[in-house]
Amino acid sequence: MNSTAFISSGKYARFLFLAIILLSGIIQVHAQADADPQQLKKKIAAAADDQQKAELLITLSSYYLNKPGELKADIDEATQLNKQAGKLSTMLKYKAGIGKAMLLDAQIHREKGERDKALQLTNAALAFAKKNNLRVVTADVYKELCAYKGYERPDIEEKIKYLEQAVYLYKRGKAVKKEADALKDLADYYGLAEQNQKALSLLENAVGLYKSIGYKELQGIYTLMSGNYGVLQNAQLSLKYALLAEKTAEEVQDKSYQWCTIYNHLGLAYYDLLKFDLAFANFEKALNIALENKNIGDVNAITYNLASLYCHKKNYKAALRTLKRTEKNYPPIDEITKIRQLFIFTVSYSMLKETEKSRPYYEQLLKKYNESDIGLFYKLTGIIIYLQRSGQPEKTYAYLEKFRKFSKESKNLVFYSQIELLAFQSDQASKKYESAIKHLQQHQVYKDSIFNLEKLKQSTALQLQFETEKKDKNIRLLREQGKVQEAKIQNEKVIRYVFLGSIIVLILFAALLYNRSRLKNQANKKLELKRQQIDEQNEQLKKLLGEKEWLLKEIHHRVKNNLQIVISLLNTQSAYLENEDALMAIQNSQHRMHAMSLIHQKLYQSDNLSTIDMSWYIYELINYIKECYSSEKKISFVMDVDKIFLDVAQAVPLGLILNEAINNTVKYAFPESRKGEVEVLFKKSENNAYRLVISDNGVGLPDDFNIDETESLGMNLMRGLTDQLEGDFTLESKNGLKITINFRKNTDIDAEHADIVKE
Repeated sequence: MNSTAFISSGKYARFLFLAIILLSGIIQVHAQADADPQQLKKKIAAAADDQQKAELLITLSSYYLNKPGELKADIDEATQLNKQAGKLSTMLKYKAGIGKAMLLDAQIHREKGERDKALQLTNAALAFAKKNNLRVVTADVYKELCAYKGYERPDIEEKIKYLEQAVYLYKRGKAVKKEADALKDLADYYGLAEQNQKALSLLENAVGLYKSIGYKELQGIYTLMSGNYGVLQNAQLSLKYALLAEKTAEEVQDKSYQWCTIYNHLGLAYYDLLKFDLAFANFEKALNIALENKNIGDVNAITYNLASLYCHKKNYKAALRTLKRTEKNYPPIDEITKIRQLFIFTVSYSMLKETEKSRPYYEQLLKKYNESDIGLFYKLTGIIIYLQRSGQPEKTYAYLEKFRKFSKESKNLVFYSQIELLAFQSDQASKKYESAIKHLQQHQVYKDSIFNLEKLKQSTALQLQFETEKKDKNIRLLREQGKVQEAKIQNEKVIRYVFLGSIIVLILFAALLYNRSRLKNQANKKLELKRQQIDEQNEQLKKLLGEKEWLLKEIHHRVKNNLQIVISLLNTQSAYLENEDALMAIQNSQHRMHAMSLIHQKLYQSDNLSTIDMSWYIYELINYIKECYSSEKKISFVMDVDKIFLDVAQAVPLGLILNEAINNTVKYAFPESRKGEVEVLFKKSENNAYRLVISDNGVGLPDDFNIDETESLGMNLMRGLTDQLEGDFTLESKNGLKITINFRKNTDIDAEHADIVKE
């Protein structure tokens, strides 16, 4: 059982990453004009008429307004050009030009920081555009109104209303590019409103519109699709669209700040697939870009991402280093970011048992808790963990009650599960073991519910993709059939004109065509009936196969959970024991159960239900043992392991052998805290033969040791498990101890699988 609720589940960590969607979902990239300003000035001088000149002046003004940086000279230039455009449009009574100039004037005031004046001008532009039935300009104003709303739920709902009206008006005005842009923005806000399926549907429509006009810079929209699939826990599709965004950006030679967002999404996608090295690498790339551009908001958001990921890996020192890297030069500017940073500092120092360093951050978090409900999840979790780790579990119950009330209002299963885990830890620290077990069991129930809900969301997303592909395929098929039908009609006309001179021949030919058509229809009906029968049988087989795989995953999932509960119960029981031998026996049992639990965990998380990747397994098992003795031993591990897959029947005994051998080595090979090295080698040779070697440079076995006469449970267990593998077990005590096990791969399961395929 993890010692803190903050990183108790990968799904919780993903929840903590949702705040970054504000960075990666709402892509605030100002639309800088693609045209060269010098070329625009030449076009203005050579304009064919004043109306065209007014439009060009507005375009050039917009260029200077949205130019990267916030130079006063650019804003002044934009203001001057827009005034010229407004005066010229008024003189010409060019209503579209007047409306655009009014809107641009409002945007200029907003850029200057004159928010109230800007909003007043925006509402005036909206009234003018509606009065004069300027559909596209009205839609532009609705998009501008979104800038005056924040990211609280009511504000997001207002933005959605504005953008839905804008999409409708762009469609009526046949402004395809602007319609696609508005659909993309609308999808952003539906994603923030947790309607991710709706967001994906809008993004698919936007992609279709972009492609219809040959627009190739789709990296931004692919990034949004990656984010929505990530929230839906569809890690594969999330990574697919993140990589597609990266590829597209490279193809169009994008050199904009948008790379920061792309790398951030790649980091999130790799995190969901447990590829932490790639996640770290992409987060670092995103952070470097944000630092180069001195974007304080993005620096804080990505820094929090990195720190959260370090916390998930229990590397709290690295999390603290990450936050301190940007703390001085890029202090958080918004309240939620300040709270998240206080949260990481409080939890990290608390988990490192540095209570004095954690206390100032805890006190600031407590102060903000008393001031408002912003970021309540972070505040409550941080406060409770600090009190637990500082020996004050009794004080946590009041905050747990507040957490329960907050969770009921949000109706979020993740919150419910988090509360039960925090309550379990408080009860355990307070020695309320009966209540602790109940909370642990309830936490597991919520955790299972979250697991099943995520699977349902994933299947829904896959169904949406399937239906979209099916629709496109049907459209292509209908077009091909239409072409075939047109060709057939043309041929019939030619035949009719050729045989027009002979009525008898025409009748015979028509009869022949009728007969052949009737026979063809009959044959087609028979083929269609057979096809339907085959499709039904295939669907039944797919359903049965899917149910079988789901049941197998559920079994492994339940077995793993039951083993984890038994480990927790043994841990609780050990609190009542003072006998060192009994405590050691319980600890050994916990290690053995964890060795088996890892196997079932891997099986239910993987698509392959029959074999285990032993290189992954050995790495995870050794990491677990290192963590168990990290404060007591100074031992380094060297691993040389091939990527080998074994079935469960061989993986379980081999895992138990590894557990016994490495635990015995850590306990007895290096007495008095001396340093040492343990080498683990697992190699495959010819004819499905495998060799496992665990060696150390410790004290070795006594000179009078006789393996046949020993009463050691661990040694006898390893020999018995080796017999179960039908292998050879040898010991060599020279400059340490070397255990060698040779065995062959069990090919019975492979043979059974081959027989099933043949049938």
